[in-house]
Amino acid sequence: FGGPEGPDDVVPFLANVTRGRGIPEERLKEVGQHYFLFGGVSPINAQNRALLDALRKDFADHGVDLPIYWGNRNWAPYLTDVLREMTADGHRRIAVLATSAYASYSGCRQYRENLAESLAALEAEGLDVPLVDKLRHYFNHP
Repeated sequence: FGGPEGPDDVVPFLANVTRGRGIPEERLKEVGQHYFLFGGVSPINAQNRALLDALRKDFADHGVDLPIYWGNRNWAPYLTDVLREMTADGHRRIAVLATSAYASYSGCRQYRENLAESLAALEAEGLDVPLVDKLRHYFNHP
């Protein structure tokens, strides 16, 4: 999903989240006040970084030699950019974990749509896109 990393990111981030919906900038600034209570930083970024660190440690502890990348729908690092990087790094098959525990339009289908759009953009650039497997939701899985 992504989130702002500081006060200057808040309104542009919210514009990304609401793109195509015609929401006035004044309303985005009003909603942005919630982020300013936290210094303009979304807690989701620190949570995702902690998850990445934990996964890397677990992989290392169990001898799993696989790279882990992080891409977002609405803020850097953007999904398309990360998929481009993975392709440049030679990865031909990738597993994708959406950090939304539950299935919903924005927590499942929209991520699938975003993946398809990103892969189509890379294909339009002439890249040989990788096969992508989106992992299942985990709300009811140990």
